[in-house]
Amino acid sequence: MGQLNAGIVPVTPFQQNCTILFDQDEKTGVVVDPGGDVDRILATLKDNSIAATAIWITHGHIDHAGGAMDLKEALGVDIIGPHKDDRSLLANLENQAKRFGIADAVRNCTPDRFLTEGETVSFGEHLFEILHCPGHAPGHVVFYNRAANFAHVGDVLFRGSIGRTDLPGGDHAALIRSIKEKLLPLGDDIGFLCGHGPGGRFGEERRTNPFLID
Repeated sequence: MGQLNAGIVPVTPFQQNCTILFDQDEKTGVVVDPGGDVDRILATLKDNSIAATAIWITHGHIDHAGGAMDLKEALGVDIIGPHKDDRSLLANLENQAKRFGIADAVRNCTPDRFLTEGETVSFGEHLFEILHCPGHAPGHVVFYNRAANFAHVGDVLFRGSIGRTDLPGGDHAALIRSIKEKLLPLGDDIGFLCGHGPGGRFGEERRTNPFLID
């Protein structure tokens, strides 16, 4: 098994971190949260000789799932995730897009498989545990790789901040519970990537994130 690596492709006007997780040696991987700019994602895969075996979705917001169906058709792979509680969000992506004036770039998303807490997903020998972390979106999931001390947290947690909870289905109390009861107990040394901006480590957020300090 080669080293687990990650590359970021900023997509959409929201500058969302579409993430390519891949095995350094085998050059296989997955695309996490292809919100749009599918041509750019495909070019990145090609330029780095990475074969994507699946698309993983953390949650059903437009900047994370808006390009998933186009990418699925281009790659011929399945869309996996998020939790079924985001089904209605995924079915209304095109309506969301109209409000932002980007309707031509977005399609409603129908995952091939929803995920539940305790399941696992993988590529090659890289295994990720599924954590259901509602609050930013009802069906938000986090992908946690225990062997690599790494988590992709989507929009649950940011460096110095947390996901917004003023969108449909948002719940501030639920988000704080997700972070404090599911993410932080994994350990201070867990490194994370998120949906916007730079990643970090759970320990630093536990100590300094103003939203998490009691």
